[in-house]
Amino acid sequence: MDAMNIREMVKQAQQMQERLKKQMAETRVEASAGGGMVTVVMNGSKQIVSVKIDPDVVSRNDVEMLQDLIVAAINDAHRKADAKLAGQMGSLKIPGLTG
Repeated sequence: MDAMNIREMVKQAQQMQERLKKQMAETRVEASAGGGMVTVVMNGSKQIVSVKIDPDVVSRNDVEMLQDLIVAAINDAHRKADAKLAGQMGSLKIPGLTG
């Protein structure tokens, strides 16, 4: 392989990486905890877009449970974002890097 081919492959890989970053930023995953009492929406860049809390959870005055539900929903959203990213990466056909 000559230097021109390598440069072209690097350029293509960088372009694919930029497209993937943009696609992931636009991707949304939703996760909930406590049977839907807390719902988190996260983008593929793992930024939290929104948090919805069922008013019944707040009225119970059980702050510790609410905190646990928020953490659980965020962690679940992270797992879902990771799974989506893995799926996106698997769909790329990068010679020598993916199957």
